[in-house]
Amino acid sequence: MDWWREAECKRVHDPFFYDHRKDSSGNSCDVLMKSLVIAAKAEKCVWIPGSIVIGGGPSGLAVAACLKAKGIPSVVLERSNCIASLWQLKTYDRLHLHLPKHFCELPLMPFPSSFPTYPTKQQFVAYLEAYAREFDIRPRFSETVTSAEYDGALGFWRVKAVAMGGKEDKREYLCRWLVVATGENAEAVWPDFDGAEDFKGPILHTSLYKSGDAFRDKRVLVVGCGNSGMEVCLDLCNNTAHPSIVVRDSVHILPREMLGRSTFGLSMWLLKWLPVRMVDRLLLLLARLMLGDTARFGLPRPQVGPLELKSLSGKTPVLDVGTLARIKSGDIKVRPGVKKLLEHGAEFVDGGADRFDAVILATGYKSNVPLWLKEKELFSENDGLPRRPFPDGWKGERGLYAVGFTKRGLLGASLDARRIAQDIEQCWKAELKKIMIFACP
Repeated sequence: MDWWREAECKRVHDPFFYDHRKDSSGNSCDVLMKSLVIAAKAEKCVWIPGSIVIGGGPSGLAVAACLKAKGIPSVVLERSNCIASLWQLKTYDRLHLHLPKHFCELPLMPFPSSFPTYPTKQQFVAYLEAYAREFDIRPRFSETVTSAEYDGALGFWRVKAVAMGGKEDKREYLCRWLVVATGENAEAVWPDFDGAEDFKGPILHTSLYKSGDAFRDKRVLVVGCGNSGMEVCLDLCNNTAHPSIVVRDSVHILPREMLGRSTFGLSMWLLKWLPVRMVDRLLLLLARLMLGDTARFGLPRPQVGPLELKSLSGKTPVLDVGTLARIKSGDIKVRPGVKKLLEHGAEFVDGGADRFDAVILATGYKSNVPLWLKEKELFSENDGLPRRPFPDGWKGERGLYAVGFTKRGLLGASLDARRIAQDIEQCWKAELKKIMIFACP
């Protein structure tokens, strides 16, 4: 009965559970929320005052911290056994933040001044752990949410989860506000290839890749030419492997820094004064002067500029940290789309073929929200992202919120976290006011 003792302990001190009105005889009459208490007891639910935040990554931590600062309690449910599991468990060792640190800090706490402009993966994880300690955020680890839906009869969200310990432990929670913070990168995308079952070497996603040290002197095919694919190729080169990268579509490659400033920072500054298309022209002009014509090396640029393309499709330009030079030197070969895999290699759509010892899929991630959230208004059932584009995709109906789905990285998540905390604070104060009116007629 630990679940009920927990609910009872919180219930006694929770203003949303009791309305201490007097009956006709002048005796205390705790009538408010009686139906909820009965329902919780019947269904073995745990009442969570405040909000439940699903996801213990940077976005979930940011919301929890903003709520904490406003005196609003929250519980963070995290399916893994640590915070920021994507960063800690599913990223390669050489990873650094692609943007300067001041664009990646979470609300209410900057990065340490001793950190470099582009912190390492290890430094970023250390920052997140310090952030959780600073705001006393203690996620409930190893709890996988299996479903969440709004109970119209009670006016609360029902969240069902499975806690993985020595054995499966099914749990159910009730809350007034539900924050979805599982993000855009919840599940790895594994494309299907003809002949994959015949390929004799390993096929792994970048979520399983750590270092090129395991591929020394191997011929490796990297599928995907985003930032991860480009950096994995560079890492393989630095470990004496022989990588080829599959480029199926056009891609914008920009220097990480221009004119002594970060490309992202320069873009944000220019957008204060110029329209997006004008900024795109300036960026592409500078990129051409610094990098040359990337199309000559099998990397054609899209017709739409990098910032406009990011706004329309969410596709992020590649910020080059040295990969392009290795492509120009021939250390990294550029290949077209894969037609099929062979026993010891791959055939490409242009009719060419080559031998490979391993295949690494830099094919990105996707949202898993449609698998467990029973709601169709805020989130699309197709891609699991908010239906409304940034900046309007953070708020749904009946106390439902989304954070970390802006396709604008940590900067977008921090902005949404502040908005969500402010909105919940207004609702919190309004409901407290109602209770005080009932309590003091």
